[in-house]
Amino acid sequence: MSLRTRIPRGVETLRNRLSRARYFRGHGVHSPFVYDLVREVFMRDALLPGDRTLYGALLAAGVSQRRAIQLQNLAIHCGYASFGMNRAEGDWWIATREMAGAELEALVAAAAVARRTVAVMAPYENRERQALCRRIVACHGSTTVDNRGYLLVFNNHLPKQHFRI
Repeated sequence: MSLRTRIPRGVETLRNRLSRARYFRGHGVHSPFVYDLVREVFMRDALLPGDRTLYGALLAAGVSQRRAIQLQNLAIHCGYASFGMNRAEGDWWIATREMAGAELEALVAAAAVARRTVAVMAPYENRERQALCRRIVACHGSTTVDNRGYLLVFNNHLPKQHFRI
């Protein structure tokens, strides 16, 4: 990789990290719901007591242990009893990196109608997926949380806000 291509990528990475710095440890988050998520879910590195079905399914799907712990804790924290992996089923839906663009957009649109939460895994995997996730956030009417490893799309009573943590 030449120096000419590494510098813009480095600047983009630095800009991404600086834009998220204000949300470190929940500071700068003006939503009590999202602040609670940061403090009670994202900052924990151990599983909360409760069902571990989602944790096992995420590990089997190739999700890192850290992200699997966070998503399992999110399910326990929010009271999600069931989930659907790459399908519209359960209390919340998880779209793994294998889900294609049009299929992913259809799943997010169906979740908005059904008032379900969606977790889009690997939103920064490639440029197409980044663009798709940006479109999802722009068109979504409620709160979204970008945690680098996944994008949470909430379909609840919260106002339209986007948090990059």
